[in-house]
Amino acid sequence: MADSTNQVQLKKGALELCVLALLARGESYAYEIASTLSAGVGMGEGTIYPLMRRMQDDGLVDTRLEESNSGPSRKYYRLTAAGRAAFTAQKREWRSFSDAVDRLLGDSK
Repeated sequence: MADSTNQVQLKKGALELCVLALLARGESYAYEIASTLSAGVGMGEGTIYPLMRRMQDDGLVDTRLEESNSGPSRKYYRLTAAGRAAFTAQKREWRSFSDAVDRLLGDSK
């Protein structure tokens, strides 16, 4: 049980960074982001929508609506200047943290 809880907490901690990384590659809509994260790190769709709303409220992303031939309009997200700056800062922090953990773990693979 503890292993599962630890993994969920690790994923939640890295989720915003992962979303910023995906959006740094280009704009996307929430379901596409959720699908990519689900396939890549096993994060569920339900965690994406509140995060996207918070990132929008924080000024990290802008949105636009686009009509869809196959259903309702899609809300596309793209990074703002603040979002790009946050991505750069968080990526630097992640790498520093990851390097420190790797040093502590040593060769105990």
